[in-house]
Amino acid sequence: MVTNLLNPKAIILLRLHPNMKKLSVVLFLVLLQGCSTMLPSFWDDNQSKKIIDVRQSVAHLDCKQSHLPQVKKIHDQLEWFQLYSESKGFLQNDVLAVIKPMQETVEEFYKRSAGKDQGSVPYCEMKKKILIKQSAMAASAVMWRF
Repeated sequence: MVTNLLNPKAIILLRLHPNMKKLSVVLFLVLLQGCSTMLPSFWDDNQSKKIIDVRQSVAHLDCKQSHLPQVKKIHDQLEWFQLYSESKGFLQNDVLAVIKPMQETVEEFYKRSAGKDQGSVPYCEMKKKILIKQSAMAASAVMWRF
């Protein structure tokens, strides 16, 4: 059946069919609708600044000091980024997906820091190393949009 559609005679018949024009319009609209979830978001000055603020906070994380106030700052910056992006609408799903792994890392770090035992210096250094990589990747994705 498929090979018959590739036949030049079949293509001519499809062009001549009166319902083909309607079908092609409907098909185009369906395909276009499916692409709407894959459209990337565009450059945003506020998002770009905030993701660099996150990177800077991660870079300045001092594991020998109390973890909670430092991690809370990163947590709050990521929360701002999320709320701002959600407020802009569904086209921001790409950047929200980019920061999700970092949010999970920070959330775990934040909960541990808020408890009785804030975690050891090696634990903090391990989380910092992970966050440095995650924030660099997130910043790259956010900053290189058009």
